[in-house]
Amino acid sequence: MTLQQLRYVIAIAESGSLNKAAETLYVAQPSLSGAVRELEKELGITIFRRGARGVTLTSDGAEFLRHARDVTDGCERIYEKYGRGGTLKKKFGVSCQHYSFAVKGFVEMVKQFDTVEYEFAIRETRTREVISDVASGKSEIGILYLSDFNRQVMEKLFRSNGLCFERLVTCGAFVYLWKGHPLAQKAEITFEDLAPYPCLAFEQDAGESFYFAEEILSTADYPRIIRANDRATMLNLMIGLMGYTLCSGIISEELNGSDYLTIPFREEGEKTRMEIGYLRRKDLPLSETGERYVRELAATLEKTGGKDTEL
Repeated sequence: MTLQQLRYVIAIAESGSLNKAAETLYVAQPSLSGAVRELEKELGITIFRRGARGVTLTSDGAEFLRHARDVTDGCERIYEKYGRGGTLKKKFGVSCQHYSFAVKGFVEMVKQFDTVEYEFAIRETRTREVISDVASGKSEIGILYLSDFNRQVMEKLFRSNGLCFERLVTCGAFVYLWKGHPLAQKAEITFEDLAPYPCLAFEQDAGESFYFAEEILSTADYPRIIRANDRATMLNLMIGLMGYTLCSGIISEELNGSDYLTIPFREEGEKTRMEIGYLRRKDLPLSETGERYVRELAATLEKTGGKDTEL
């Protein structure tokens, strides 16, 4: 069965005549009749009754015609989208943990393209979904961090999903809080300083291990903890509840505003080194769009203070 045969059946049914259909299709009538007979033989049904006044559909033929139209209509939509001069847009997606610098880099990259020709997507999401989005091809790039605590588990997960991790920057841990917070004037902050205030953390999937936490030192004993799903809510909780979160200290003031501060976190014996980077599939090189995004990430990190820090 071919697409051409399906179109022959539709044309014959619409005209009610083999001769008229042959004229419309610019096909010799014997060739048209032969193609339909071959299709009927292949399917084991009779599609048309042939008579002196033309042809009519059998009950099997009427049912077959509905399916034939579904197939040909679907093919037309494919040609319209993917064929020469079609409407298909190029796609590029990023999945990331909740990093304002990742969004800022994305903004600067998108400015370089005509959004009429591209379909862009950025997804601030949970750690597990960052990994699965890149592995499945939903996103070309994923942004997350490694530490001494989660590295072994995460790298094993990367390998099993055919992914590789490219480092962008290594930095220490910072306390991120509202500029009106009682601790805002301190030069550095410890766990003891933070004890009276709620720790804010991004929610992961139910039952997910500490290895998938976005915040470093996720296994520490926090007497007060509140979980949120997005950065806007997190910022509101910083003001309303004097909450804080532990982060990389790389913040885009242009996106998050100037009402928040990052202060170095210090705690004797705690490992607070974060290695931030991007995930990509091992079997695919980055597209031109992906390479531009990585360049904009590097430039954004430089502007927002994301330089390597030796701890």
